[in-house]
Amino acid sequence: MDLKALIRDIPDFPQPGVLFRDISPLLKDTQALQFVAKNLVSHTDLKNVDYFAGIESRGFILAMLLSAHHGKGFLPIRKAGKLPPPTVKVSYDLEYGQAEVELNPGQGRVMIIDDVLATGGTLRAAISVCEKAGYKVEDVGVLIDLKFLNQFRFRDREVHSLVQY
Repeated sequence: MDLKALIRDIPDFPQPGVLFRDISPLLKDTQALQFVAKNLVSHTDLKNVDYFAGIESRGFILAMLLSAHHGKGFLPIRKAGKLPPPTVKVSYDLEYGQAEVELNPGQGRVMIIDDVLATGGTLRAAISVCEKAGYKVEDVGVLIDLKFLNQFRFRDREVHSLVQY
């Protein structure tokens, strides 16, 4: 399936010089959603996953899709101040600023999901906050990998993605 055809390029958003990849048209397409639900986890042994952890905000959408499709729980990795206590918090640098993510503590094995892998800062922070909160990160997956911006690796291999730029 040609997922790139369902992704819009929005120049200079959220700030000048950034090319935003809008997945809204993809989310409207039921065949694309079914394709994503099946193929975003094709490289992962789901017997070793208890939860899909979605990174706010578009990662939530994809992780919830995977949770429902594969019968797993969902964990929200949120921006700071959005979850009730207790939380574990990690600070990190974005390609255009700084941010913090947080997660409620717990246990279990997770696969972290996000929409776009740009420089890897958000994904590194998500891995860190999951581990600090008591979870074991089994795998990560992203819909879009902006390979020209990163050489991010998880456990000495490239992050699984369905679309690459």
